[in-house]
Amino acid sequence: MAWECGINGCGSVFEDAESAIIHQATEHERPECKVCGTVVPDGYIAIRHAFTEHSRAEYVRAYGADSADVREREALLEEIEDVADLEAIATELKR
Repeated sequence: MAWECGINGCGSVFEDAESAIIHQATEHERPECKVCGTVVPDGYIAIRHAFTEHSRAEYVRAYGADSADVREREALLEEIEDVADLEAIATELKR
């Protein structure tokens, strides 16, 4: 399965989820979380931050999201976490 970077129409394609996440974290500008102000890597890591550090209600209010937006991001997190080696990603990003 190929993984495509969906940040701002980037479109870069990777053979595995780990490579896509590392690309997102290192090649794209880091946004500020609209809930708490923390600057985080974009893409999967930003979504994971929003959904593990904040409530769904906080996310909806801060980002003007609706229930469909929340379900889409939750599905993406689940899909990635089912296949990605998150420990390998963390190790690579610490370098």
